[in-house]
Amino acid sequence: MIDKLEFLIALARERHFGRAAEVCGVTQPTLSSGLKQLEESLNTLLVNRGSRFEGFTAEGERVLEWARRIVADSRAMRQDLDALKRGLTGEIKIAAIPTALPMVSALTTPYRASHPNVSFTILSRTSIEVLKQIENLEVDAGLTYIDNEPLGRVTSVPVYREEYRFLTSAEAPLGDRDTVTWAEVGKVPLCLLTTDMQNRRIIDQVLRSVGIETAPTLQSNSMVVLYSHVRTGRWASIMPAVLADNLGLTPAIRSIPIVEPVISHTIGLVAPQREPMTPLMTALISEAKKLAKVLMNP
Repeated sequence: MIDKLEFLIALARERHFGRAAEVCGVTQPTLSSGLKQLEESLNTLLVNRGSRFEGFTAEGERVLEWARRIVADSRAMRQDLDALKRGLTGEIKIAAIPTALPMVSALTTPYRASHPNVSFTILSRTSIEVLKQIENLEVDAGLTYIDNEPLGRVTSVPVYREEYRFLTSAEAPLGDRDTVTWAEVGKVPLCLLTTDMQNRRIIDQVLRSVGIETAPTLQSNSMVVLYSHVRTGRWASIMPAVLADNLGLTPAIRSIPIVEPVISHTIGLVAPQREPMTPLMTALISEAKKLAKVLMNP
């Protein structure tokens, strides 16, 4: 039964029979047969089929919700039993928004020092993708905004507050200032993240509140791309303070606090809402809480 529920989850994620079969490591006929057997055992049509995948029936959507819970609990049970035998071991997959990537090491480094048999995979994702991949059991946890858009059914731990800096050449206009306002920054040609990123949506919202529509001269979904342009001294950007502090800016580039208004948003660790929680996730949440004590109450 569990393997057939895995097929259903993979199909929901891939929206294509062939790709779902490939992800599950089986042939397409095996996947299709498994789904039909699941339908027969439940006496319910779950998948709308044509020449290709056409979506789930209403009953299929409900079964998908149960499938995610059952498969997640099954994995958690195996992990729990394994931890009793060998201690914490295995892999943790974490999806993080680009602006939070520099903070991931503050979680993974002390974690692995305590549990050296655990490995990590870190993925850069948008805030929407973080939550979707947690729901689809593609990742174990995420690092994302927890106070700006709906999170759904997850457990969240606030870790730090994201504040914003204006990065520009010391020789450029505003480059000699101790602080700048959002209205002033909005008049400067900027390179920013793309609009699918929540950081960009936050920046656009703040600039609109001071009467400015964003018109960046360069957009990218990569902070590395933005940073490499800022380092030339010929581009300016708005970045989270923690990111600016971790980038190793050259002496020619200044990181200037943005005021009027002072904006901050909470970044936190999010994980599936589950009791009991897996040993791996229990330890990760413990590390997040330790980090929060340092960063949230400096």
